[in-house]
Amino acid sequence: MNEIDIHVEADINPTEDPEKVRRAVENIIGYAEFEIKRQRRGSLLIAKAKGIDGVTKFQNLLRRERIRDAARGILFHGLSGNSIVFYVNKQVAYVGHISFSQPTGESPLGSIKFQIHCDSPRELIEWLAPKTV
Repeated sequence: MNEIDIHVEADINPTEDPEKVRRAVENIIGYAEFEIKRQRRGSLLIAKAKGIDGVTKFQNLLRRERIRDAARGILFHGLSGNSIVFYVNKQVAYVGHISFSQPTGESPLGSIKFQIHCDSPRELIEWLAPKTV
């Protein structure tokens, strides 16, 4: 697994604390560079991370939560070319857990979108969520 780029986006609703949204993202990927862009309604939090360190915390969460098989299916479903796209419930991420979600409509505060670009995404999925059976 050579170069890994992680790009994360999460809407910050007008009623939300931007620091809490940031913490939700940090609970999944750890250290990242953050930027907040103003939008018509609320803001958009953008986080960027690089390398295997950017996904190690995610891998550890999948193992701890015992959801590697489910995660594997979701990651392969989100695989397109050299990127993997998946969504996580923002409120669940804030308390340090993972609950995969749909892009819209599933969580009242919205979801967090993760895009991982790398040379060999299938190999990365095998590393993140190896088969448990």
